Formats: sequence, C-alpha cells, structure tokens
Amino acid sequence: MTLAGVLAAAETAAPVESLDVVARILREHLGAVSVSFLITDFTGGSVVRLGAAGSVDTGEPARRITLRDTLYDDVIRTQQPRVEETGEDRRVRVVAPVTNRGDAIGLLELFLPAAPDAQVMREIGESAHALAYIVIANRSFTDVYQWGRRTKPLSLAAEIQHRLLPASLACEAAQFAVAGALEPADHVGGDTFDYTIDRDTVQL
Repeated sequence: MTLAGVLAAAETAAPVESLDVVARILREHLGAVSVSFLITDFTGGSVVRLGAAGSVDTGEPARRITLRDTLYDDVIRTQQPRVEETGEDRRVRVVAPVTNRGDAIGLLELFLPAAPDAQVMREIGESAHALAYIVIANRSFTDVYQWGRRTKPLSLAAEIQHRLLPASLACEAAQFAVAGALEPADHVGGDTFDYTIDRDTVQL
C-alpha cells in the first residue's frame, strides 16, 4: 500500500465514492474491522461521520458528534494520532488527523484486531494525509462534503458568505501560519476575510 496507489485508486472512483475506496484499501491491507472518515463541521465544535456512498442521505440533517472532552478533540488539537483499547474482543481504535497545511479537515478512524506497530501507524498517517488531498480534490464535484459540514441549516446570508471565504480557512508553512474563523458560523451575514500568498508576502 503506497501513497501513490491510494491516490490513484481514489481517482478512478466517482468523487462521492473516493472515501469508500480508501476505506476498502485500509480494511484489506490492515485487516481493519471498520474504517470511517469524520469531517469537521462549520462551527469547529463537532464532527460528522460520513458513511458509505449509498448510505449518505443528504436530504436529512447531518448527525453531530460533539468534540468537547473526547478523543477526537484531542487528536484535532494536538494533530497527533491516538491509539485506544476498546475492551471489545481486544479491538484497538486508532484515530488520525486528516489535515492539509494546518487545515483540520477531519479524522480517520479505524478499529483494528490488534495493537498497531510503528509501520502500521506510519501507513495510517500516510493514508490520512492522502485523504486530506482526496477530500480537497473532490469536494468541488459533490455536495456530500458540504452536507457533512452543515450540522445546522445556514441562513441565506451565511450561505452566500461561506461561498466567498477562502477554500481553506488555515494555511501553515515554514515561514508563517494563518488561520481564521467566523463565529457563529451558521448565522452570519456581514464580516468576512481572505488571504493570498505571494512569493515574498502574505496579504490579509
């Protein structure tokens, strides 16, 4: 299982099924009992589990999982994967951050039959990193990712405003880090921000 192989497999699938392809590869390669992707919502206070393509009913509101004081919250804040024994049939839960340049897109969650070694953790980390690029590349082709981020209906003004925001609300590099957010994120209509990166300057 290589990074190039994961990306190539995801690219051959329909945009809405690319997550399923990565999940299947991880299940087969690592013997995982289950694999899922959780996307952060607009508020940054919860995540939503995106299921298989056929099970995502975009006509219904997304079901939130609150982050406060959870393992998910710890992984997003520290940007470090965590391993936890579940106590069920000796299964082990691994949660890894799905992040691109500081933009916390979501989480990759796996349930494994045994504790992972360093090689498996490295492969999970690489897959989570690849998943960030897969989501970024495919979110312009389908509404599933946008649906997952909307745990509350947006007002018309907020809908328009979110379309004007940068595609990524954060960017991290060796020379700088920039991040922004709107609060409340679901009912806004005035304030906005943007940034652009040139060779020698960051403009806000």
